[in-house]
Amino acid sequence: MVNRILIRIKVLQIVYAFYQNENSDMQKAEKELLFSLQKAYDLYLYLLILPLAVTNLYERVTDKRKRRYMPSQEDMNPDTRLVNNRFTALLSQNEALWQKVAENSLSWENDTDFIKTILDILLASDLYAEYLQNPDDSFETDREFWRAFFKQYICGNEIVETCFEDKSLYWNDDIDIVETFVLKTFKRFDASAESGGELLPMFKDEDDREFAVALFRQTILHGQEYRKRIDKHLKNWETERVAFMDMIIMQVAVAEIMTFPSIPVNVSFNEYIDAAKYYSTPKSGTFINGVLNSIVQELKSEHLLFKN
Repeated sequence: MVNRILIRIKVLQIVYAFYQNENSDMQKAEKELLFSLQKAYDLYLYLLILPLAVTNLYERVTDKRKRRYMPSQEDMNPDTRLVNNRFTALLSQNEALWQKVAENSLSWENDTDFIKTILDILLASDLYAEYLQNPDDSFETDREFWRAFFKQYICGNEIVETCFEDKSLYWNDDIDIVETFVLKTFKRFDASAESGGELLPMFKDEDDREFAVALFRQTILHGQEYRKRIDKHLKNWETERVAFMDMIIMQVAVAEIMTFPSIPVNVSFNEYIDAAKYYSTPKSGTFINGVLNSIVQELKSEHLLFKN
């Protein structure tokens, strides 16, 4: 689940913090990097169990209404399609999910107000009304309802983003990308598969974990060397005038370009230029592209650029 786009973002954040801290400890920073990646996976798990928390609250609310002193016909006969949703039933039976949730002590139990807000949004939505009227009563319909609800009402929702930002500072920049992984997991779930299917692993493979650690280490250990190269190509610019984040982005980019022969140069360019647009100034992308292109040409002329 933690792909290389997210890894690059985390490395940029940790390298930035490393240089901001006067008493920098590389070993502690590396642990912080791995911890922040684990927190991104925790966010993925939190979002996966959100439909279950919403469904459980709906079931409690409808049960409470039935026990009113003078319940109405609607109270006594609530629509049970949400409670009987086959997708959430299968999700609730996924042992791997609950094992990871338990290992990381994750729960929505103390967030009743937030879950109620999401439930209210769901019940008032046109999507829910259409779901109740849909004659196709199948697992696929149940799954697609939740996938569509997430896509339309959870992704990009300020209430959701605020909730997660309050829960952890690590999640400020993770929400958008992790939400895409949740949607992908929903789509992969299949009624014919055991427990619905497999969750996305924290890392696609061991190579991705090694990539995260190696990129951070190379960026710091060869930082002076990379900074000298960058300084040489800052045409008409004084180093002090360059945005600090731009320098960090270029340093990490040069580390990647010089260290990982299997990653094409254009891939590295695109990733760090995109990061610059998000984390630095509006003109940073063009500026960084120009500097990195000059560095790559120099590395080629010195026969120091090795790509598979």
